Amino acid sequence: MKITQIRNATLHINYGGVRFLIDPMLAEQGAYPGLPGTVNSEVRNPTAPLPMPIAEILDVDVILLTHLHPDHWDAKAQEVVSKDQLLLVQNEQDRQTLSKQGFNNIQIIENGAEFRGITLTTTECQHGYDILFENPDMAARMGEVTGVIFSHPAEQTLYLVGDSIWTPAIEKTMKAAQPDVVIINAGWAHVLDFGPIIMGKEDILKTHLVLPHAKIVASHLEAVNHLLLTRAELQEYVQLNQIEAFVAIPADGETIVYE
Repeated sequence: MKITQIRNATLHINYGGVRFLIDPMLAEQGAYPGLPGTVNSEVRNPTAPLPMPIAEILDVDVILLTHLHPDHWDAKAQEVVSKDQLLLVQNEQDRQTLSKQGFNNIQIIENGAEFRGITLTTTECQHGYDILFENPDMAARMGEVTGVIFSHPAEQTLYLVGDSIWTPAIEKTMKAAQPDVVIINAGWAHVLDFGPIIMGKEDILKTHLVLPHAKIVASHLEAVNHLLLTRAELQEYVQLNQIEAFVAIPADGETIVYE
């Protein structure tokens, strides 16, 4: 298993002999205005450059989209990804959206779906606190998000948690699946008036407490205006809690290998 942090939540995952691209955000640094209604919205996105050429990023077998927010599937990705590229999505709504964008090779991941010998299981996410989803406009804006568990006879089990705060469902999934490797979107993104919409440093510790032997990869850091947790702050927190042997905080372009 090889996990390459590209930028934001964009990852390469080589798993079971298949090359996955996760949630591509491919625009040049500063191409978009900040996300409205979020902290630091005056800062343009992405806030960091891509660490490798787009052609290298797109040299994969399949693209997996956990959801279609613009920091996970941006206008540049829609422009440069081949319309014939295989895309894996969470539901019919996302399939229809991509079809309207001109893509013609789209599959919905159903629980326990088999893909080239890999079992892909979707998992529950909650992209913000309950109070956010009590607001109809915000609930529609956040929409549905999925996590994915990867399993293969020759690989360790991988849990891509997705854009979610910590919830009882997340903890239940961890305990039931007992993944060997967990990818946490840990940038602690904040929406004004509603607080965090993804995990932060304390959730890295919670993951370790629930899964004391698992390796944890922190992603979705330092690339979009509303992400408040930096790699340096997370590294300090991990060291203070003496869990650095279990937590990787890869820089953009860095690859982590788990054998």
